[in-house]
Amino acid sequence: MIRSMMAAAAAVLLAACSGMGTIYGGGSPATVADGTLTGARGMTLYTFARDPADAGRSACNGQCATNWPPFYVADDARASGDWSVVTRDDGRRQWAYKGKPLYYFVRDQKAGDRTGDGFLDGAWRVARP
Repeated sequence: MIRSMMAAAAAVLLAACSGMGTIYGGGSPATVADGTLTGARGMTLYTFARDPADAGRSACNGQCATNWPPFYVADDARASGDWSVVTRDDGRRQWAYKGKPLYYFVRDQKAGDRTGDGFLDGAWRVARP
């Protein structure tokens, strides 16, 4: 009896976890926390006003990308719905939401930090769903 309950619990856990591997394959590569899109470890994602929407490229390269690291795409990921992929000047792929490339901010230290919101005379804004 205990063995069958453990097997059932393991099957439920396996089924729940199996969806995690496909989150980039058809779902959202980001999560939403307090009305803001967040990436790895709950870190806030931002958009840059100088990125033309739906241009398929990023205007933030070089030193800009050092301060505003791109939200990179995993090798096996593919675009879906509001999520698209832009190719950066260095050839790496970056997530875009509704046509706007997404970035982290180097000064954000922990999940929930939004220190980049409004930076550079409002050019940087937290990304919202």
